[in-house]
Amino acid sequence: MIGSNPSTPIDTTASARVVHRNRVLRNTYWLLAISLLPTVLGAWVGVSTGITAAMGGGLSFILFLAVAFGFIFAIQKTKNSAAGVWVLLAFTFFMGLMMSRLIAMVLGFSNGAELVMTAFGGTAGVFFVMAGVATTTKRDLSGMQQWLMVGLVVLLVGMVINMFVASSTGMLVLSMLAVGLFSAFLLFDLKRIVDGGETNYISATLALYLNLVNIFQNLLMLLSVFGGQRD
Repeated sequence: MIGSNPSTPIDTTASARVVHRNRVLRNTYWLLAISLLPTVLGAWVGVSTGITAAMGGGLSFILFLAVAFGFIFAIQKTKNSAAGVWVLLAFTFFMGLMMSRLIAMVLGFSNGAELVMTAFGGTAGVFFVMAGVATTTKRDLSGMQQWLMVGLVVLLVGMVINMFVASSTGMLVLSMLAVGLFSAFLLFDLKRIVDGGETNYISATLALYLNLVNIFQNLLMLLSVFGGQRD
């Protein structure tokens, strides 16, 4: 069960640290699984109503970023209380709503449902592989952080440039880069939790969720380009 206190004092003894680390990891996995429910609900609402169908262009992207970062700020401010769980779940509903435009486009293919399920399965596969590596490897992965941040900056700059040049090739390259980059971020964040570097399960869930959402969206984009079939 998810505890009522997302961040508890850590006993300095080795056994207590192990117990606390395992509790954070268990609560993170539970909350991550629960977060999929409002995400699916948000996506269903968006696809059913078409509320995000008109979104597009730089202004909509800026508005999305503003709301998303507002949610992330609110989650970080409330992460030490049970309210943080509800803010996080509201954020996952919003993310599902925002993904509905892409999902609706993919569902327009005759094999759209299959592509969505393949992207979901691929994302789950990446998660299980990275979780296995993070649990078993003894290597210190903290040195990855600066390279991941450089990669993230390069990706964001590339996305902004591609918004203006509207290159389909550029979009594909950026999607492939994003899948690789956020898979590496997923490994890094999982390893931090496993090693006890993250003591708040709400923050941990947020990090993993953002990685998985980005992997899913970009996998779905790639599958729609290479595997989408029209009637």
